[in-house]
Amino acid sequence: MSFKPLKIGKYTIKHPIVQGGMGLGISWDRLAGNVSKEGGLGVISSVGTGYYQDCKYSAKDINSRPLNSENFYSTKGLKAIIDNTRKIANGNPVAVNILYASNDYERMARDACAAGIDIIITGAGLPTNMPEFTQNYPDVALVPIVSSAKALKIICKRWTKRYNRLPDAIVVEGPLSGGHQGFTYEQCKQDEYKLENLIKPIKEEMKNWGEFPLIAAGGVWDKNDMERMMALGADGVQMGTRFIGTHECDAHENFKEIILGAKKEDIKLLKSPVGYPARGVRTNLIELVEKREGPAIKCISNCVSPCKRGVEAKAVGYCIADSLSDAFLGRKETGLFFTGANGYKLNEIISVKELISKLVNGEKS
Repeated sequence: MSFKPLKIGKYTIKHPIVQGGMGLGISWDRLAGNVSKEGGLGVISSVGTGYYQDCKYSAKDINSRPLNSENFYSTKGLKAIIDNTRKIANGNPVAVNILYASNDYERMARDACAAGIDIIITGAGLPTNMPEFTQNYPDVALVPIVSSAKALKIICKRWTKRYNRLPDAIVVEGPLSGGHQGFTYEQCKQDEYKLENLIKPIKEEMKNWGEFPLIAAGGVWDKNDMERMMALGADGVQMGTRFIGTHECDAHENFKEIILGAKKEDIKLLKSPVGYPARGVRTNLIELVEKREGPAIKCISNCVSPCKRGVEAKAVGYCIADSLSDAFLGRKETGLFFTGANGYKLNEIISVKELISKLVNGEKS
């Protein structure tokens, strides 16, 4: 089958493929810009922009890490990434993913709008006040990530009552995605929470609110998966992990090497200071943490509110900001390497152009 374009607010995406926002620093200007250039929707991660270009835009402490949330989520860094992404994207729409659990969410949403972003995607919590921060930018499309019909109902009800608006699209993310999950450990293993079983009840709830597209995410790998999701009622798909296997991905070569070398049994649900499980590769860091021999936890960057300024980090045994930044910097011993459940299928590095062609036209044997 051939795929229809994806309409998000006033923007039309040629191919209904949204590249998942991957932080820290895995989807910045090079990846997001090239995905948009090739007709998908490139998505910048707003996480850790203080690390952009070797902390050029960030105040640092003695450990060369961005100090506090205003520097970890650097306004100048985010603007520079958006500007450079736009140059590559050749006039096509560009999105940013901003975690609702982030400290400074409001400022980052306003920063993204001021920097000229087209679309904001938000998960890691229920963004019930998301439109409040974009009201001066009516052209910015808003896309919440949901994992249940109940979550969608709460968002639509509050957005309608308070702001007289609805989402421009939603991402429905199942438990095979990389990084943080919207489910408990137990739910991640139960059939009712599989992506294919989430779409129908959410589509039913959507009927109560109006017309906007549904984008399916979590475990989508190839054209066959795309067709399967469309048959279930999705209008587009979001894919993160497959884009790690591209030349343009902003990840360090060591990061790509870790993912390409991972076997199926190496990819696990891991404890996280955010309070929900996260999916990544079992590496040296995880082994150190299990022995309570992990790196010192200092909460330099104060990145996410559920961590309570390092309290939860100390409980699980690692700082997520430091560990994700170490992965971005290519430090295999102390890095935290997120991937979706299908990450073990990655076996080559290709161009974004070639990957988009494979997804749209099918794999060539």
